[in-house]
Amino acid sequence: MNSRVAASILAFLAFSLGSKLVLAKSDWWESASLYQIYPRSFQDSNGDGVGDLKGITSRLEYLKEIGVTATWLSPVFESPMSDFGYDISNFTRIDPIFGTLEDFDEMIAKAKQLDVKVLLDFVPNHSSDECEWFQKSIKREQGFEDFYVWHDGIVDEQNSSQRLPPSNWVSVFGGPMWTWHEERKQFYLHQFQAKQPDLNYSNPLVRQHMLDVLEYWLDHGVDGFRIDAVPHIFELRHENGSYPDEPISGWSSDPQSYEYHDHIYTKDQYDTIELLYEWRAFLEEYERKNGGETRVLLAEAYSSVETLSLYFGNGTHRGAQLPMNFNLMYLNGFSTAKDVENSCNYWMDTMWKTHQTANWVIGNHDNNRVSERMGKHKVDLLNIIAHSLPGAPVTYYGEEIGMSNVATECTAISCDDRDPERTPMQWDSTENAGFSQGSSTWLPLAKDYNIYNVEKERQVARSTLQIYKGLQKLKHSKAFKNVKGKRGFSYKALNEQVFQVIRAVPEQEEYMILVNMGNKLEYVEKLSNRTYEYTLMTAHSTHNKGDKVNLSGRIYLMPYEAVVLYWFKR
Repeated sequence: MNSRVAASILAFLAFSLGSKLVLAKSDWWESASLYQIYPRSFQDSNGDGVGDLKGITSRLEYLKEIGVTATWLSPVFESPMSDFGYDISNFTRIDPIFGTLEDFDEMIAKAKQLDVKVLLDFVPNHSSDECEWFQKSIKREQGFEDFYVWHDGIVDEQNSSQRLPPSNWVSVFGGPMWTWHEERKQFYLHQFQAKQPDLNYSNPLVRQHMLDVLEYWLDHGVDGFRIDAVPHIFELRHENGSYPDEPISGWSSDPQSYEYHDHIYTKDQYDTIELLYEWRAFLEEYERKNGGETRVLLAEAYSSVETLSLYFGNGTHRGAQLPMNFNLMYLNGFSTAKDVENSCNYWMDTMWKTHQTANWVIGNHDNNRVSERMGKHKVDLLNIIAHSLPGAPVTYYGEEIGMSNVATECTAISCDDRDPERTPMQWDSTENAGFSQGSSTWLPLAKDYNIYNVEKERQVARSTLQIYKGLQKLKHSKAFKNVKGKRGFSYKALNEQVFQVIRAVPEQEEYMILVNMGNKLEYVEKLSNRTYEYTLMTAHSTHNKGDKVNLSGRIYLMPYEAVVLYWFKR
């Protein structure tokens, strides 16, 4: 019998027999609070205007303060920085801009003292074209001949001396997915930039090299990995070595746009799922040999929930513990409670029913910040929803203080349309927001950083930061830890604008979370025959902590108000 099913049955029997509830034990990652750090922008320790590892180490107490279980770092590895670290030239070296391996080890040691887990970005799809492996592959050195995806191309019928790409594939960043390399006289594949050639996972040597990378960082004390760009690792290749053209999607009229094709041959191939199982098995074997807590895999994939369900496992093999759920990132300023419910259902109807594991990502380094997508007045609402639902919420640095996108211009350092959501962390009201003692920062600061910063919000009772910290405290309660089975929680849209989440230990304690997504006064009624106590409220609420409300009647919610109500058996 499946262990999760058995746990649910035992919990049900405990209720039925009237015995004391025993909550099924959860692994640390199942209800963890995860926090993404973009290292360039978190804390600069040496005044060069760029964040670094020593800077992160100096701010680890903050992560403990706000209740973070684990943080994952965007890449800190040696890189030419064409894609700001996602083009890795050496997978086991720290880039000098971030510091040294000794700095990294000191960070890990400090994190372990604080009981804050550290996950690294694992970028398996590609390397930099400046990577030693690629340079050896160009020269067809022994063992590296097929380390990357190479092809002779197709003879141009109009000019037999010319070669055409082997297929019509378009890269994620636009333009051909194939680039001719004059020295090797072949095309190489790159799902992203031309400076990011794809590794060939049909080659056992590639697989072993990447396992060595995982083991190297595990030996340095990391607690797991967030796997970048998982759906793109494999492509379909015919037995004769050819690659099929992809059909036109109808989503774009530009043949150079990624949306122009339906990516049925270059995305979500089943071989990728089997590779995840291989990595999970490797981590589990490492755990058996070295002890300690579970090492976790987060998988970044903008894929259907049906595909992501296979990421978890197939009943025989286990994969990533947390395929990242981006559904809440598709909400906007006009989204209603019904939209929130639909976003939750899309994940929960498949993932929870099959795996009883959830996670909720509300921002990252590739997407606009919540205040840009939904408005500043709804940042608290999304934080509350993500932290009230069962599972692991994932916070992008600065979302806990309501940071905004910042208008940026091209500089000698950066010219990326994702820069506005990557600007420096706002720590206080001093020059450079406490991020750097240097004369400038690699990206500009928000003009309102003297209002939206950690130090200022520590002093305001209902600031975004204080609400965030209050949510983290709630996650330690029995009701929020009761995630096995279905009796411990529920969620639904009570009307078009009011969203409700209930977290409970039945007949012992209950938290009822009510969120008004709309800009008008709303009321709901007859939610319960019990009297509840206000325990957490947003700035839009007229109530105070400790106020009582009997839910047999009506409860009113101000525009954009969210409240957490508490009942316990006296």
